[in-house]
Amino acid sequence: MTVLVAAVCGGVFMGTRSGRAVPTAASVQIPAINGHAAGINPEALLFRTLNEVSNRRLDSAVTEIDKVIRDYPNFRLAHLIKGDLLLARARPLTTVGNAPGAPNHRLEELRDEARARLARSQHLRPVDLVPRYLVQMRPEQRHALVVDTAKSTLYVFENRGGEARYVADYYITIGKNGIDKFKEGDKKTPLGVYHVTDSIPRDKLYATYGRASELYGQGALPISYPNEWDRRQGREGYGIWLHGVPFDTYSRPPRASDGCVALTNADFEAIARNVQVGVTPVIIAHGVEWAGVDAARALRTELTRSVENWRRDWESLDTGKYLTHYAANFSTSKVDFAQWSEQKRKINAGKAWIRLKLDKVTIFLYPGRDDLAVVSFDQDYASSNLAQQMRKRQYWIRERGAWRILYEGSA
Repeated sequence: MTVLVAAVCGGVFMGTRSGRAVPTAASVQIPAINGHAAGINPEALLFRTLNEVSNRRLDSAVTEIDKVIRDYPNFRLAHLIKGDLLLARARPLTTVGNAPGAPNHRLEELRDEARARLARSQHLRPVDLVPRYLVQMRPEQRHALVVDTAKSTLYVFENRGGEARYVADYYITIGKNGIDKFKEGDKKTPLGVYHVTDSIPRDKLYATYGRASELYGQGALPISYPNEWDRRQGREGYGIWLHGVPFDTYSRPPRASDGCVALTNADFEAIARNVQVGVTPVIIAHGVEWAGVDAARALRTELTRSVENWRRDWESLDTGKYLTHYAANFSTSKVDFAQWSEQKRKINAGKAWIRLKLDKVTIFLYPGRDDLAVVSFDQDYASSNLAQQMRKRQYWIRERGAWRILYEGSA
């Protein structure tokens, strides 16, 4: 950690008239960021600057930060750091943003961004790990997006044979008031399992919202908040998007949106190219829980076995055994467990046989919980008096060591 890094974190950046900065610890190590080699994106260039400071090469640090400003002239944090570097030749700095004329109303936001970007630079990329939430992806889901609100980071994972593999990560902004959205207008970002529902390009945004669309920059990807679990919990609101930023700035502070997830316009475009509307999952967590591949496979086996046992018991026409797969507080949007049980007993009594096929199964563990999973699949149902196909979604909860269905409905 360098003295400038310490300043970012609330320490003191000591400058000298000789143009040297005195480091307090080991040099900053520049990682690969956004899935690319270090040095070809602004975040890596920013930390190359800090590396030069830590090695007492203040002039070289100014040269590095100039590269950032040259290629990204609207990167406000880079301008602030350059001002600090120049001022450090004359006197000690007590924190980031000591340079005269710094925009006082934005200083704390820029300091927050510096802290978040510094923290991102020091995290190992999850090359051999997967988020616990990505239990199983269906073949059509080429990518999954996982947002870590605690680390101001959006991860992109590629689907390789149903298993997730890390591709890239990006700095993000979340709601002004943090996380755990509950009602409309609370300016919080929701936590949960969602999917992209639309892709709105810049020109369509402008046609709909006029000049107000400039807030969203290059475009927007609405997601499916509130989902079934949100509604069950009484959560309200709408209009949660992944989107870009105004064109007069490179990025926004870590907490600056009205609840959406915002990225630089370049990063938004990179993500949008791989998004499939109605297909790409978006999981938002506060602190991603990571697992090894073997652990992820074990959970997949456990949950797929539970789903298969449910399918088999429904097909068997043993209604009593079939109903053991449902939790006592099960409900759909219309009926509770008692009503559901009565309906199923009446319906199955009039059937001679049932054949049930499941295809394109996806399984996602709910963030913040290890006892709740979201299972979706294409259901092909045929019986002696009815044939029906649908996309179905279930929420499974672990009760007394067994997985049971808490919610079931159309997806």
